[in-house]
Amino acid sequence: MNFNPKTWNYVSHRKQFFLLSGVLQIIGILGLLFLGFNLGVDFQSGTRLDIAIGKPFTEAEVAAELKQLNLEPGSIVTAGDNGERAAVRFTEPLNKEQIASVKNSFTKKYGDQVDIQESTVDPVVSRELAKNAMYALIWASIGIVIYVTVRFEYRFAIAGIIALLHDAIGVISIFSIFQIEVDLPFIAAILTIVGYSINDTIVTFDRIRENMKLHKVKRKADLEYVVNLSIQETITRSINTVITVLMASAALLIFGGESIRTFSLALTIGLFIGMYSSIFIASQIWLEWKAKEFAGNRITPTNNEAS
Repeated sequence: MNFNPKTWNYVSHRKQFFLLSGVLQIIGILGLLFLGFNLGVDFQSGTRLDIAIGKPFTEAEVAAELKQLNLEPGSIVTAGDNGERAAVRFTEPLNKEQIASVKNSFTKKYGDQVDIQESTVDPVVSRELAKNAMYALIWASIGIVIYVTVRFEYRFAIAGIIALLHDAIGVISIFSIFQIEVDLPFIAAILTIVGYSINDTIVTFDRIRENMKLHKVKRKADLEYVVNLSIQETITRSINTVITVLMASAALLIFGGESIRTFSLALTIGLFIGMYSSIFIASQIWLEWKAKEFAGNRITPTNNEAS
């Protein structure tokens, strides 16, 4: 079957889209329940050391060096193109003397080119960061619901939030299943994804509202035609926008370094998922809900659609 975005019937396949998303969401939620998160020190108390020595080395070499200092890290993960970096996480915060001893030990063994970046979070701060991150997501969602309800109608708002939850759970699930470390840049990426996704969704919603004014909607088939036409008219713009942003996120992922790798990876994944939900999920949820208003074969326009 040839795919032409300007002629393809999106709404006729909405049940398949819902089924696909539902299966993936269930897999993701199960992954969250059984695997949980690989939380970074931003959300767990402890110390993270990013060690770079300028040449490849192994996790065993790092562990041996730390063992001589009577330090037992919770995890050691080598990174970089050639394994010249290591991310070392301690479940308990290290004091200044311990951090200084690590720096002195690695400098003595590998030379002055050693670079060690340290990040320490105590239990109180980690709980505060986790709480504030949750508040940020909640308030962002509330703001979106209020705006879309005022600008359009409450059905659009609820459909948009469901699509955003779909996007967020998708990214979170991938990070959980593959046990990728979750830190504050990850939360920033989720909020960025929410912004881009709702932007694309609102563009489609706005086109649906305009087409509702231009076409006489008397039957469910008319409503399906309007939604399908609106998707066809906005899909090229949505794809081009995401491709443009993906170029920037891919550049960050490749060249941005370890400090923002979590952000750029989450953003790259989320942009794909957000594009999918804005085209195949949000407007089609609204269609299913709006179609229930039919009395016989007719539908009553809302105040916003009639204006």
